[in-house]
Amino acid sequence: MRGRIDLNCDLGEGLDDWVPGVPGPESVLLDAVTSANVACGFHAGDERIMTAVCRAAAARGVAVGAQVSYRDREHFGRRFLDVPAGVLHADVAEQVAALRRAAREAGTTVAYVKPHGALYNAVVTHEQQAAAVVDAVVASGGDLPVVGLPGAVVLDVARDRGLRAVTEAFADRGYRADGTLVPRSEEGALVVDAAAVVARVLDMVVRGHVVAVDGTVVAVEAESVCVHSDTPGATVLAAAVREALAGAGVVVQPFV
Repeated sequence: MRGRIDLNCDLGEGLDDWVPGVPGPESVLLDAVTSANVACGFHAGDERIMTAVCRAAAARGVAVGAQVSYRDREHFGRRFLDVPAGVLHADVAEQVAALRRAAREAGTTVAYVKPHGALYNAVVTHEQQAAAVVDAVVASGGDLPVVGLPGAVVLDVARDRGLRAVTEAFADRGYRADGTLVPRSEEGALVVDAAAVVARVLDMVVRGHVVAVDGTVVAVEAESVCVHSDTPGATVLAAAVREALAGAGVVVQPFV
């Protein structure tokens, strides 16, 4: 059983969620999670939203991470792009720098980096893109931890470069037997029932496994659990997961 766990969520992805003075669902999620993966403008978000999320996160003691993506707003960063390593390096560095500026203005700091969407899935196995992401993090100045799927190449590269590699599990996503995520285009990709999500998270955090879509029991070792902000009922799911973890005696806190 893991006695401590981080609960993270992708934020800064919706314009309507960050209208000044009007609390939106993303700000409600900040009451449940302990780390905020902030969109850095390439798949969603902009400077105003980044600053607003950072400020709201700082007020709640929530850690801020750079959610870096392919330059692909049209497809929300969920389409693989075979970009050259040098281009991806520059794009990741630009995103981290942008969020650092927003965080500084909001009185907080960037604590880690997590790839988003198709880039997240690509760097599980794509060595060149994984190296580009990690090298950009190093070049951006610092020893920021890199978050990824257990067994991902990007985590191996991060360790090789002297960075902390943080393993992650997903509360609301289906798993394949090999421990990778079911593509969103396939049946079983999303889990939206609150009871099922809670049971899965407790299995992963307390018992160290998850049941894949084909019934295979897959071992899971993760320091952080993600709930996606665009999953239907995300605010309810995150709150239920937080409550269930506390009830199981698991301390929920940022991994940083």
